Amino acid sequence: MVDLSISLTPELRLQNPVMTASGTFGYGREYEPYLELNKLGAVVTKGLSLLPKPGNEPPRIMETPCGMLNAIGLENIGVEAFLSDELPVLKAAQATVVVNFFGETIDEYEELAGIMDQETGIDALEINISCPNVKAGGLQFGIDPRMAASLVAAVRRRTSLPLITKLSPNVTDIISIAMAVEAAGTDCVSLINTLTGMAVDLQSSKPVLANITGGLSGPAIKPIALRMVHQVARNVNIPVIGIGGISSANDALEFLLVGATAIQVGTCNFANPVITAEIAAGIESFLHERSISHINDFIGSLKIPS
Repeated sequence: MVDLSISLTPELRLQNPVMTASGTFGYGREYEPYLELNKLGAVVTKGLSLLPKPGNEPPRIMETPCGMLNAIGLENIGVEAFLSDELPVLKAAQATVVVNFFGETIDEYEELAGIMDQETGIDALEINISCPNVKAGGLQFGIDPRMAASLVAAVRRRTSLPLITKLSPNVTDIISIAMAVEAAGTDCVSLINTLTGMAVDLQSSKPVLANITGGLSGPAIKPIALRMVHQVARNVNIPVIGIGGISSANDALEFLLVGATAIQVGTCNFANPVITAEIAAGIESFLHERSISHINDFIGSLKIPS
């Protein structure tokens, strides 16, 4: 029997390291016909804003040879509808719930954190400072270490819930941003969000996406994500959650090997709605075959040649 449980904070202990990635798993109920939500490490919800948000105009999704390009624009139902209509479903399923949220100003981030801090059934918050597909908020806080730290410190003052800060790869130095938000009080960092990309239609001579650019996700970005997780994990003293093109247990194990304490599965959920359960089972099988009794003995065990 392999113990897959990990602790992201003293209050946030997961039965296994497999989480869903925000924006790819709806609010959880969409996957209930396929999965037992309480068997996942955690369900990370679609990003929430203070008020409902319609997102960008279509077309806003394109399949690429090795992933997906999207410019959804953080469409969501708003925090009030989430708390009244969606959170009860997750609570009834006894899922571990991480709510991803964002704002256009620091005040909005603070207000959202304060609202959710008062709710039962939310186990942690993930601060989105990294979405590349909106004109205000999101990424503008995630590209500058000082702005990122100011935002995290403000949110930290409004909630005692465990805080995860989701980082963008669309920066020059992701390590400095990770270190800045660590100093500002985040409990964990998650990375990476999507890489900014573009597609064009030769027949019409126009961009494919109405937003012109979008976020690239899926297997194509895994080597970049793996490198960034490795670099950040070596430079911070808080847990790192790895994200980026994970579509198998081996992918997940690679992220754990380089230092991620947990992983999030994103784009692959669309192709295989039970992939998270398969990945958790695959991790357990791999560790069992190597007589590793606890996952903590595997995390960060990468051997760097001298």
